[in-house]
Amino acid sequence: MAKLTRKQKEAHSKIEKDKLYSLTEASALVKEITNAKFDASIDLAVRLGVDPRKANQMVRGVVTLPHGTGKDVKVLALVTPDKEAEAKEAGADFVGMDEYLDKIKGGWTDVDVIITMPSVMGKLGPLGRILGPRGLMPNPKTGTVTMDVAKAVSDVKAGKIDFKVDKAGIVHAAIGKASFSADKIAGNAKELIDTLNKLKPAAAKGIYMRSIYMSSTMSPSLQLDPKAV
Repeated sequence: MAKLTRKQKEAHSKIEKDKLYSLTEASALVKEITNAKFDASIDLAVRLGVDPRKANQMVRGVVTLPHGTGKDVKVLALVTPDKEAEAKEAGADFVGMDEYLDKIKGGWTDVDVIITMPSVMGKLGPLGRILGPRGLMPNPKTGTVTMDVAKAVSDVKAGKIDFKVDKAGIVHAAIGKASFSADKIAGNAKELIDTLNKLKPAAAKGIYMRSIYMSSTMSPSLQLDPKAV
């Protein structure tokens, strides 16, 4: 096992062993134990009591974080000419169609989110092997395939994120930056947790929120008390 650095030891010393933190406590403490020289991301990992292998227990959705993600999200709007103006006005970084489809075919994926229209999805199908593994394929369920392009772009820019439970039954999501105040971190975390509760599948039995951990890039994790949250 690699030895802990002085800063890592200092961070671990501030964490009470076996303690389940409240959302307020964790949001303040995660800032204290973050020693990265850059503006680290604050992440939440929520283990749910579901079996993702069963379609009726899949948990997937979108949430707009009230305080944004702290990240400058690069948006590509693949739209017809009549929608280009509204996409640009809403803040899309790249707007167009065929030229960007050709760029993607060539391996270009320097964007965070792709928003498009239902009529364009047929052209994106062949690009699934490029976009799919990178989580860039637009999906009606996440609001990235829509006729209301302006709203979709604005929502993403304002802090809308999509999430999906993984094979282990865990939802991972970045909910902000270490530069955020503790109140903003807590507010974003609560919004995600509330959304997950609303999406509880009827087929899920027993304890739904099994565990919740908060951490920042390179920091130790803090276990939250699911009941308190």
